[in-house]
Amino acid sequence: MPPRIAIVGLGMAVTPHSRGLMDLVADGRCEVVAAVAPSASRRQAFAATYPFPTTDDLDAVLGDPRLVAIGILTPPNTHLEVVQRAASAGKHVLLEKPLEISTARAERLVETVESSGLTMAVTLQHRFRPAGERLRQLLAEGALGDIVNCSTSIRLWRPQSYYDEPGRGTRARDGGGVLLTQAIHTLDLMLSLAGPIVEVRGFAATSPVHRMETEDMVVAAVRFRSGALGVIEATTAAYPGAPERIDIAGTRGSASLAGTALAVQFADGRRETLDADGSAGGTGADPMAFPHDYHRAVWRDFLDALAEGRRPRVDGREALRVHRLIDALLEAGASGSSVPLNA
Repeated sequence: MPPRIAIVGLGMAVTPHSRGLMDLVADGRCEVVAAVAPSASRRQAFAATYPFPTTDDLDAVLGDPRLVAIGILTPPNTHLEVVQRAASAGKHVLLEKPLEISTARAERLVETVESSGLTMAVTLQHRFRPAGERLRQLLAEGALGDIVNCSTSIRLWRPQSYYDEPGRGTRARDGGGVLLTQAIHTLDLMLSLAGPIVEVRGFAATSPVHRMETEDMVVAAVRFRSGALGVIEATTAAYPGAPERIDIAGTRGSASLAGTALAVQFADGRRETLDADGSAGGTGADPMAFPHDYHRAVWRDFLDALAEGRRPRVDGREALRVHRLIDALLEAGASGSSVPLNA
C-alpha cells in the first residue's frame, strides 16, 4: 500500500504541491487522503480543481492511525504549532519554507521533530532544478577547481498589491521580507553549492517602491569558509523582475546559474550549457509562475527518505543554515558592522 498523506493549508503554495502530488499518486507513490483548511471558500476552490478530499478537521486527520505524513503549507507563524501537533500524533512532516518566523522558533521546531524520531523535509525546491544539480556535480568533481568567488543576485518584482494582502511582509505572520520569503530559495542553493559563509557586511532597507514593514532590498559582501568572496543582493523592487543568478568563479573555470539555465566556461576553452525550462520562474508579479516539477521532486525525495530510512536532502538542520545566514544579513544591515557566522 502506498503511504497515506494529507496536506494542511490551501493558500497560494498549494498549487505546485498538489500538481506534484497528483503525478505521484498516478505513479502509485502515495495516496492523498485529506486536504485541510479552516476556510470553506478555500476548500471549495481547491475541490473544484483537485481530486483530494477536503476537511476542516485537522484533529481527525492527525488521529487517523493509517496516516503516515502531512504536508504543512500554512503561514510561517503557524508552523511550530502544527509541527508540534503532527509530532504528538507520530506523523512525519514535509514543511513549506521558511521553517518559522524566527530562528529561535525554527530551532524549537527542528528539535521537536528530532526528539520525536520523526522525519521532516523542507520545501527548498531550487536544489532540485536540473541546472543546479549539474553544477553541483561539476563542483564535486573538481571540474571548476577551487571556488574563489560566488555572487548571488535575486532581482524580483512584487507590486504593492502583493504587500497589501493582510500579513504579507510583516514580522508577525511572515517573519520578514525579501530574504525569508523569496530569496531563501536561492540563498539555500548558493550555500549548498559554495559552502558556508563565515562573515557578512552589508545593508538592508525598505525602498520607496513599497509600503511594508520589513525589508525589500539587501546588499552585502560575504566571505565563505573556503576563503572565497562574494556579493549578495536581493530585492522585490526591480521591475519587471529577472531570473535569480548564482555566479561562481573557480581556478579552472566559471559557471552562471540564471534561473533554471546553466552556462559553464572552462579555462581550457570548453563550454557547457543547459537551457532554461521556459517558465517565468516567479520573478514578476505572479509569484507562482513556475512548473511544479521541482515540488514533485521534493515530495519524491521525502517519500524515498521515508521508505529508505534516511534523511531527506533538505531536512530541518539543513534549512537552519539559511535561516542563520538571513539573520546575519539583517543584523549587518541594521548595525553597519561585520557579522560573523559559525560555519
